[in-house]
Amino acid sequence: MRYFIELAYNGTYYHGWQYQPNACSVQETLNKALSTILKTPIDIVGAGRTDTGVHAKQMFAHFDCDSEINSSQLVHKLNSFLPKDIVVFNLYLVHDDAHARFDATKRTYEYHIHQQKDAFENETSWYCQHQLNVKKMNEVCAILFEHTDFECFSKVNTDVNTFNCKIHEAHWLQIENKLVFTIAADRFLRNMVRAIVGTMINIGLEKITLADFKKIIASKDRNQAGFSVPAHGLYLTKIEYNYFKDKNEAIIR
Repeated sequence: MRYFIELAYNGTYYHGWQYQPNACSVQETLNKALSTILKTPIDIVGAGRTDTGVHAKQMFAHFDCDSEINSSQLVHKLNSFLPKDIVVFNLYLVHDDAHARFDATKRTYEYHIHQQKDAFENETSWYCQHQLNVKKMNEVCAILFEHTDFECFSKVNTDVNTFNCKIHEAHWLQIENKLVFTIAADRFLRNMVRAIVGTMINIGLEKITLADFKKIIASKDRNQAGFSVPAHGLYLTKIEYNYFKDKNEAIIR
């Protein structure tokens, strides 16, 4: 039987989602918890691979188990067993070939910035003390919808077959001294969101123009784009599937 697990985590003390041979990852921590509670080896498959220090307000993963599971009991046991920076919300029984990564139809990320020194934000938001032209940063968001090839924002030497992504949403929101960038797409390339944000910061600093931004995308050259902002301000916030009729109901089998 295949199950989807819905969870969230603070990535500060993890070397990303993906298993690392010599470092602690979210995937490894969940594998150990599930294997211990279910008393059988479990190997979960995540919907994506968040980097070291990146957070997830919503993450999905799937795993297989030979016997039927009482979902509410397992959720309770996992939350008692797991460290305080990982929380499990739900467990869904899905059809046997459902895949947490390949069946996702849309993913949404947020990047958080604070512009006033704050003793409590440093692990979950990036401190940028420079004045930014947020109006220009929102104007440049519209350019993303005109393109599908985002090789210029991708890490080099990546193993993807295509650099094409369909952007569904992109905008900046400013509330007093805090900025939040939201972006949604059918898929994302490695380092893509952090590179886009870094390039938009250069727009906000008025180091480059909207015309420059278009040229950067056309170049397909990562060296032409801006810096990658730090990982600790990035959140995976939503993953969407066709399995779910609404927030709390899954189409099973």
